[in-house]
Amino acid sequence: MLEESKNVIKGGEFVIRETSYKDVFIPEEFDEEQLMIKQTCIDFIEAEVLPKLDQIDAQEEGLMQNLLDKAGELGLLSVSIPEEYGGFGKNFNTSMLVTDAVGAGHSFAVALSAHTGIGTLPILYYGNEEQKKKYIPRLATGELKAAYCLTEPNAGSDANSGKTSAKLNSAGTHYMLNGQKMWITNGGFADLFIVFAKIDDDKNLSAFIVERDFGGISMNPEEHKMGIKGSSTRQVFFNDCPVPVENLLSERGNGFKIAVNILNIGRIKLGAAAIGSSKKALDYAINYSNERVQFDLQISKFGAIRHKLAEMAIRNFAVESAAYRAGQNIDDAYEQLVAGGMDSGKARLKSTEQFAIECAILKVWASEMLDYIVDEGVQVYGGMGFSAEAPMERAYRDSRINRIFEGTNEVNRLLIVDMLLKRAMKGELDLIKPAQEVANELMSIPDFEETEDVLFAYEKRILNNLKKTGLMIAGAAVQKLMMTLSKEQEILMNIADIIGYVYIAESTILRVEKLVAMRGEEAVKGQIDIARVYLDSTVDYVSVAGKQALNAFAEGDELKMMLMGLRRFTKTQPFNSKEARQRIAKQLIEANKYCY
Repeated sequence: MLEESKNVIKGGEFVIRETSYKDVFIPEEFDEEQLMIKQTCIDFIEAEVLPKLDQIDAQEEGLMQNLLDKAGELGLLSVSIPEEYGGFGKNFNTSMLVTDAVGAGHSFAVALSAHTGIGTLPILYYGNEEQKKKYIPRLATGELKAAYCLTEPNAGSDANSGKTSAKLNSAGTHYMLNGQKMWITNGGFADLFIVFAKIDDDKNLSAFIVERDFGGISMNPEEHKMGIKGSSTRQVFFNDCPVPVENLLSERGNGFKIAVNILNIGRIKLGAAAIGSSKKALDYAINYSNERVQFDLQISKFGAIRHKLAEMAIRNFAVESAAYRAGQNIDDAYEQLVAGGMDSGKARLKSTEQFAIECAILKVWASEMLDYIVDEGVQVYGGMGFSAEAPMERAYRDSRINRIFEGTNEVNRLLIVDMLLKRAMKGELDLIKPAQEVANELMSIPDFEETEDVLFAYEKRILNNLKKTGLMIAGAAVQKLMMTLSKEQEILMNIADIIGYVYIAESTILRVEKLVAMRGEEAVKGQIDIARVYLDSTVDYVSVAGKQALNAFAEGDELKMMLMGLRRFTKTQPFNSKEARQRIAKQLIEANKYCY
């Protein structure tokens, strides 16, 4: 690992600040112990999960519980749990690596993530000491299986509108829970539920730790789903379920805050799982393209197939670059907060909250990357891709839920801009000054100075211009639409696309720049091609999103001026992306696997 002092960046600050490659973490820096943990996960998936996918999808009685027990024996459920509660106490980025490695496990990956994430973390981060000691060690081993009960029939994205109620009994010893929850992952076998309900006439939710054995809990049969068929998904009903008062989690009315903060973690972890899942799908596609012969040639020799394989690898590499960059940012913020005297649990939540914008970006871009890869994977397989006998059919169906899980991608796109603007209004991020500077630049004569002949100097100038594009459009939209901007969802999503693509592209450039510093330019030519192709595509995405947004709210001379600015900021030199993709695909095909 390169030993350099880091400048700790704020969440969302990438929009207005250039980051040095020395200040980011890349996957190639994981140490030997972390890589051993990753390999343990991969071996477990290969040996215990993949051979049983049909049985898992058929929900063979007791199989999922048994697999979770085995995972618990290997320590896969307790990587990030502190040692005093029976875990390994590893940092956040190590837990991301585990989620990535397990991501190829289809329905099992969903069950494990629900247990270790939204099922366990609310107690770990919000529970009192007595609650932690009682439940966390048993969750760490898998003795207890956990589920998370937030969504209701009429409360999905608007979680705080839930109707499940909690009333204190006359003796003051128990809360009586009544209500209905739906889409509850692990619901069919969970021993422990994190349940959100409103006490009396409270406006905000409270959270409760509910054991199945408390009674008053009933369920509908398993849901019939498009994908992740092996994941237990039930409606759960609470009918005068008695919950001891000591099982109130955190404070009364703090449930919505718990839900939001835990969802931040869930979002970036979903991104990590999508990375692992997409790598496996890409391996399948590469293998098949080398095996399938048409017109006396392996189909991997055809340009159209090579284009697909390269693009699949490019998108995975790019999202992976951003995921571990953000994961380390969260770890760095956590260490800084703990050093300042903050409680460990609060520091973990606060550090993730600081990077909620990045978490939302990764949730969106990773889930859409996975959808792209499995879709193109089906296409590479051709007719066999549509057959349940081949692996792509399951991968295709299982991927679709990720754009809905942890808040829909539409909601997350809106949140990206909302959180950024709120931080600006609070003075946490200075967006106003950079936006004004960009507005002034539109009135000036363009700077045609040549870029210095240094690797990635040109690319960084392009990235800087793309950031200016986002600031120009966001600034103009805020000024023009003011209080009505929050209702202009199409414009907000255009702005979110610009912000998200820039973050992923910058992360990719920084990763490759650091790789060059570590290994030398010659050794990472393929990764350099990946970074340049992704940036070239990003310019096109930003140009389209920018044009759509400007045409939606600007008019007259103002529109003409900003469209000219958009063209200036998205102007690039000619680049042969076809040849770059050919070189990328050649490496994949020769390795017969994803090799970046």
